Amino acid sequence: MTLMRRDRIGLEWTWPERWRRMFDLDADLGGWLRVEEYQDGDTLVVRAELPEVDPDKDVEVMISDGMLHIRAQRTERSEHRDKEGYRSEFRYGSFERDVLLPLGVEERQVAATYKDGVLEVRVPVPAAPKETTTKVTVTRS
Repeated sequence: MTLMRRDRIGLEWTWPERWRRMFDLDADLGGWLRVEEYQDGDTLVVRAELPEVDPDKDVEVMISDGMLHIRAQRTERSEHRDKEGYRSEFRYGSFERDVLLPLGVEERQVAATYKDGVLEVRVPVPAAPKETTTKVTVTRS
């Protein structure tokens, strides 16, 4: 049995996910894409810093089973030639992050933009259902 918690904007979290997010336990693991999440009115905004990537071929944003999946790959090469020799350097890596979305998100309304090395995904958050209280009658048996 997995314990779930729903936060104030309708997101559901498992307790291990909540602890990981609170203490950023995976921050030093390779391939971890750090994101900024905040609510702007009735929109959840997820921003990821992805400098030096081509968003057309190196970035993938998908929604599946109530999760926003962000994947990116970076390849950087540099060459230096002069009369004393030749030097070539490269670095590469892939990064990913999954973000739990609020209940009832319309996937067709999610929009992603890339500008100045920052990927921004905007997710309209549906109005939270009103909580109701129902009194249950206890009967003697």
